[in-house]
Amino acid sequence: MHTWRGRRTENGTLYSMSPAPVIIAIDGRSGAGKTTLAVELAARLRARHKVSLFHLEDIYPGWNGLAAGIERYISTVLGPLSRGEAAAWTSWDWERHYDGDPRVTLPAEIVIVEGVGAAAAAARPFLSAVIWADSPEDVRRTRALQRDGETYEPYWDQWAAQESEWLAADDVAAEADLHIRNVADGGAPEDVLQLLPYLPGLAQVLAPELSSRRGLSLRAERLDARTQAAELFSALYGQSANAVWLDSSNAGVSISTGPAAGGDPADPTVRTAAERSRFSILADDGGTFGQSVTHRAGASHISAGSVTASVDGPFFRWLDTVWGRRAVRAPEGYPGEFTLGWLGYLGYELKRETGGADVSAATPDAALIFAGRAVVLDHVEGTAWLLALDAPDATEWLDTARAAVRAAAVTPTASDSQDAAAAPAGAALAGGSTGVGGSPVPAFTSRDSGVAYRAKIAEAQREIGEGNTYEVCLTTTLAAHVPADTVDPWNTYLALRRRNPAPFASYLAFDGLAVASTSPERFLRIASDGGMRAEPIKGTRRRAADAAEDAALRTELATSLKDRAENIMIVDLLRNDLSHFAVPGSVTVSRLCAIESYATVHQMVSTIDASLPPGSPRAEAVAACFPAGSMTGAPKISTMAILDRLEAGPRGVYSGAIGYFSLNGATDLAVAIRTLVISADGDGTAELTLGVGGAITSDSVPDEEYDEIRTKAYGVLSTLGAEFPDP
Repeated sequence: MHTWRGRRTENGTLYSMSPAPVIIAIDGRSGAGKTTLAVELAARLRARHKVSLFHLEDIYPGWNGLAAGIERYISTVLGPLSRGEAAAWTSWDWERHYDGDPRVTLPAEIVIVEGVGAAAAAARPFLSAVIWADSPEDVRRTRALQRDGETYEPYWDQWAAQESEWLAADDVAAEADLHIRNVADGGAPEDVLQLLPYLPGLAQVLAPELSSRRGLSLRAERLDARTQAAELFSALYGQSANAVWLDSSNAGVSISTGPAAGGDPADPTVRTAAERSRFSILADDGGTFGQSVTHRAGASHISAGSVTASVDGPFFRWLDTVWGRRAVRAPEGYPGEFTLGWLGYLGYELKRETGGADVSAATPDAALIFAGRAVVLDHVEGTAWLLALDAPDATEWLDTARAAVRAAAVTPTASDSQDAAAAPAGAALAGGSTGVGGSPVPAFTSRDSGVAYRAKIAEAQREIGEGNTYEVCLTTTLAAHVPADTVDPWNTYLALRRRNPAPFASYLAFDGLAVASTSPERFLRIASDGGMRAEPIKGTRRRAADAAEDAALRTELATSLKDRAENIMIVDLLRNDLSHFAVPGSVTVSRLCAIESYATVHQMVSTIDASLPPGSPRAEAVAACFPAGSMTGAPKISTMAILDRLEAGPRGVYSGAIGYFSLNGATDLAVAIRTLVISADGDGTAELTLGVGGAITSDSVPDEEYDEIRTKAYGVLSTLGAEFPDP
């Protein structure tokens, strides 16, 4: 917010008022590209603002004058400008090596100050934002000498030594809001402009830049082509550092909802299951509008091209600044809800923002990409939609994507289920029939032994008996360390989706972190028109090869009073979560304890619907429901505290949510279960983690609960050729 300051005459009469300007400092070592960036950034900002620009090189008193120049800059330039006053200062004559002409820099709505020391410690209290530009030393030297030639060359080492001495005592880079790897490709100013509005100190003055993003133009093409999605993703995004595939991998695969596989199409349970499996989304963070964000313990780090911004504050508060308002219109005839936007995961530890305790995880608390272009596959109509925000590179991308879709098209008689078989058996790790070539199968260990897990079940039941909770969704973590070159996250995911296709399967790649999920459970959907839906799963039985035994297991689940009680308790919890923002009276339960059967398990599923009033803060509505009640128990907040004590460790990605936040205000998020996380450790090894758990009630039998988590882990472990750790 601007601070208005008035100036008074000697008799106290107020004779002028002006707002204190927003001051942006661009700092960095010599040759990092600060001057070019400042000039180009000022030119772009002048389209909507009055901008003043100051270069510190005009005020340094000679080649040995870095420290003195910083002092002059702060006292004669920065101080007056910060008060909204004109700054009168003395320039330096570099040819005569003496003071030069007096000059004046006028205040403006935005002031950009640029040069070594622009964001020195004594200057930072006056600044609204700090940008640190960096480049390798050889690049900086070459760039600086090309600009200043023979004038600078004799003094390079002397000046560089001053910079090093100053930075040793004042780590400006660590204090910067934006960091630029200043690649000389001309893209830095646009990348900076994408991220500056996220900074709290600039949010108000750059509101016009944010508003302009709500009138974006969306280009779209519909192609009549049923494709092999894995082949298409590999062609378009196989080399992308950050990419997301929200994969309805069971499209074309029957979900049994009745005695016969596939069920009755008139059955609402069948229709609901088909709706969940209709669309797949493939995207990365490339192109003009591409961005990525990771959040850890109260700080969001957003990247666009060569620029990274750091924004302190809760994740859901940041999400509210970038999502929830309609920014684009859906293309004519387009049946989907995703119209480009943010895709990725929210980790369980974000519960610190929704009533839970602060627990640190090894993985980011959230990781998302912003996709300014994507392919959406409609498995019902057999079409591919190419979506791209209008930009200079949109036409080229549309041409590339169109060709990739056609190359990945299957024959008219082939089904989407072909795609699920695209991964060869045992391709999870680098070769071999069990997925490992020349290396042993991953040996998983558990955070809890069988004895310890059963003891925690007993402790959870004690908490229930004392009235502190009704249901505790107790979990544990399995982990394995393998040589990094023996695990291929992509082929691992392909093997998982082939073995256990699911409506909310997903593959996420985030530069050293991969998430391979075969989740069957929707956490929360908010449609663009405000319709809300949660579909919790509580109650699981394994599948059996023998048809009669399999049917008996399904019937056992359907008639289990314990499983129904668990499910109904979570339904009540989610009805309450949705009611915080729903239109009064709109919360309804359209399905209660329905049974759905997947490749490896039978599941008990319910559906809760509600309506979100127009204008409601959608990020807050998501936060009100997070984390999924099916992964905590009830009541949620007190039970999360019990879980923190019992589990004694973070869950990470597991138990969080995976999905998208669309530019039309829609979101669709799955619960992160049946999810393998692969993290590069940086020492030549990779860690594989798998979370498993189950709901504990007063009627729970410890041995049966332990068997249930083994059942839930089977789909992933068996794909890897691995076994559940010894009890």
